[in-house]
Amino acid sequence: MAAAFFSFSTILLSGLVASQPTRAIDGDFADPCIIQADDAYYAFGTSANGLNVQIAKSSDFSSWELLSGSDAMPGPFPSWVASNPLIWAPDVIKRDDGTFVMYFSAASSEDDSKHCVGAATSSSITGPYTPTENALACPLDQGGAIDADGFEDGGTYYVVYKVDGNSLNGDGTTHPTPLMLQGLNSDAVTPNGNPTQLLDRDDTDGPLIEAPSLANVDGTYYLSFSSNAYDTDKYDVSYATASALTGPYTKARDPDAPLLVSGDASDVGDLSGPGGSDFLDGSKIVFHAFKNGKNIDDGRAMYVADINPAGGVINLA
Repeated sequence: MAAAFFSFSTILLSGLVASQPTRAIDGDFADPCIIQADDAYYAFGTSANGLNVQIAKSSDFSSWELLSGSDAMPGPFPSWVASNPLIWAPDVIKRDDGTFVMYFSAASSEDDSKHCVGAATSSSITGPYTPTENALACPLDQGGAIDADGFEDGGTYYVVYKVDGNSLNGDGTTHPTPLMLQGLNSDAVTPNGNPTQLLDRDDTDGPLIEAPSLANVDGTYYLSFSSNAYDTDKYDVSYATASALTGPYTKARDPDAPLLVSGDASDVGDLSGPGGSDFLDGSKIVFHAFKNGKNIDDGRAMYVADINPAGGVINLA
């Protein structure tokens, strides 16, 4: 998703995650992903504070520390990445051999107004991550690709991402913004076959959908996504469900969805512009919302919450 760049001091916040989201990082930490490794939780966020990929850490999912000055992917970058990489929405999984794989969006050297999806690997959860030579998805004629999210299902690796059609002229109603699923080889970085479309926008979504994340809970696949524009208070977190990974997916509707919208309560006041969410094992979720509770001018803070997906419906736990 589109990124903004700000710099803020870090405030550590703590408290039990209950039936409302908790602000975890009170600074610009947009498009967070979440992974549990080495007896701790780690979150990675979009470029900001002079770093390509930010890192935050928690021992309990409640109290979080921004690892100030730690860049998970400092470079160098392969030739397909622009000189100013503009890294958006990283996501990290752990491969069966213990290697950590980061999926990320980076500005294209061919057209730096558009992004492509790539992968990088590291032996350590905090990096440094080394990007692979080739992009995973780079449909520049369709607007590029962003918001990659890794997923393992039945021993097979996948990455789901958004085709960034609205980057062509800002109008997703003219240029589609589908969420695509790409199968990967056992190295989790090499594409296997052609991608499959999982979902696209409809009239209820505004100009686009983006920021996908997948979870499999008791045989039901939950596909979270954001709709509307990321820099407005219409941005939200919603989801769709399917009985098979490749779909068909059915969008949840009112009163079950959206899951998060502006005006929902958090521990520090009402949310504004919640989006860019990521699942952890179908039991937890991280996302961002406007730091100042009004608009994007001060950046996007990271929030955490417990969730309870059951019977095709997600509730905050």
